[in-house]
Amino acid sequence: MRPRSLRLAVLSLGLAATTLIASTATPAQASPDDARPAAPSGVGPVFSATDRVAREVAGALADPATRDRVVSAVTAGRVDLLAAGLDARTERTARSVNRTVLAAKGLPEATGSVLRLRLGHDGMLAALNRDEIPLVAAAPTDDVLTGVVAYGPAGGRVLLDPVRLPTRPVLVVEVDVRTAMEWGLAQVRQELSARGLAPARNTVTAQAGYWATKVNAIRLNDDKEPWAKGAAEIFNVVGGFGLDGKPTVNIVEMPYLDNDGTVYYPNQLLVHYNNYKYNLADVVMWEDDGDTNYRDLAKALITALLTVVDHGTYTPLVNAIIDAMPASWWTDDPDYVDSWYTLSTGSSGRLNGAAANGWMDVVPYWVQEL
Repeated sequence: MRPRSLRLAVLSLGLAATTLIASTATPAQASPDDARPAAPSGVGPVFSATDRVAREVAGALADPATRDRVVSAVTAGRVDLLAAGLDARTERTARSVNRTVLAAKGLPEATGSVLRLRLGHDGMLAALNRDEIPLVAAAPTDDVLTGVVAYGPAGGRVLLDPVRLPTRPVLVVEVDVRTAMEWGLAQVRQELSARGLAPARNTVTAQAGYWATKVNAIRLNDDKEPWAKGAAEIFNVVGGFGLDGKPTVNIVEMPYLDNDGTVYYPNQLLVHYNNYKYNLADVVMWEDDGDTNYRDLAKALITALLTVVDHGTYTPLVNAIIDAMPASWWTDDPDYVDSWYTLSTGSSGRLNGAAANGWMDVVPYWVQEL
C-alpha cells in the first residue's frame, strides 16, 4: 500500500503544526508552507540485508526437493524464513540477516524472527502450480522504483518492471512489519513515558468521564503501489500539550488500513482530550514499509519535545519536530502519509488531510469512566 501522493510538499507539517490559541473552539485545517529538502537517495540497511538473503534463497531453490518444500509452504501463505526448511548455508545467512534487520530497526533480540517469504502476487499462483522455477526478490523500501531486482537459482540478476506483473513467479523476502511495529512502538511508548512525554494512564476527570474524537470512517488515496511491496503498517503520532504544560504524544496504531482506495469503518478513538491541557491535539500519520528504526524515532521525538515550552497558548511544535527527524525519514524511512490539525472536542464531520492524501469522518465521543 502507498497512501501518500504529495509527501515531499508537506514535510514541513511535522508532528503538530498550528498557531491556533487555546481558546479557539472550532478546529481548523492547516496547509503546508514549505518543503524539507529531500535527502540523497540510497539503499538502506534493511533492504541491503534482505537483498542479500534473497540471493541465497534463490540459490537454495536450485535443489528440486528444497524448491518443492518451499513452494508448497508459500502457496499456503507467508512463511517464516528462519523456519522455511532451506539448506544449512541459507539458514545461517537468514539468521545473520535477521539480527542485522533487528539492529537496523532498533529492535531487541527478543523480537525474534521478522523475515518472511511470500508469493509476490496472487496472479503468480498459476505459474507456480505449473512448476515454473520462481525468481526471488527483496521487498523494496524505496518510494520511486525504476525496477525490481530478482535472482534466479543460478545466481543471475533479472530486472523486473515494478508496475507490470511479471509472467514468471517471484517469491519476495520481506520484513514482518506488523510484528516489528508492535515491538518497536512499545519501546517508543516506554521511552516517552520515562521522560514524562506520554499521556498518563487512567487520568481521573472531575466530570467522571472525558471527551474523545472517534473515527467513524477513513480512506487513504491510491498511489499505484508496486507489486513487490507488501502492505504498509500505519501508525499515528497524536500530539499536544499535556496537563502539566509539557508537550506530550500518544502513538495510535491503525492495523486495519491494509489497502488505499478503500473506506474503512473502525469506530476507533483517536484523540483522548483528558490527556491535553488545551482540549486541542494534532495528528500526523506515518507508515512503516520495513525500514523504520524505532529507537531513532523515540530519540527524535524526545529531542524535539524537550525543546518546546508552553507559553500559555497552543503553540506549534513544527520546527522542533522537523529539525529533530533524521534526514533519511524524508525519503522512505518511515513514510509521511498525512496530517490532521487542531482537532478539538467539537470536531465533527469529514476532515480532509492537509496533504490531500485522505480523509476521516469523525464525531465527538464521551468516554464514561467506570
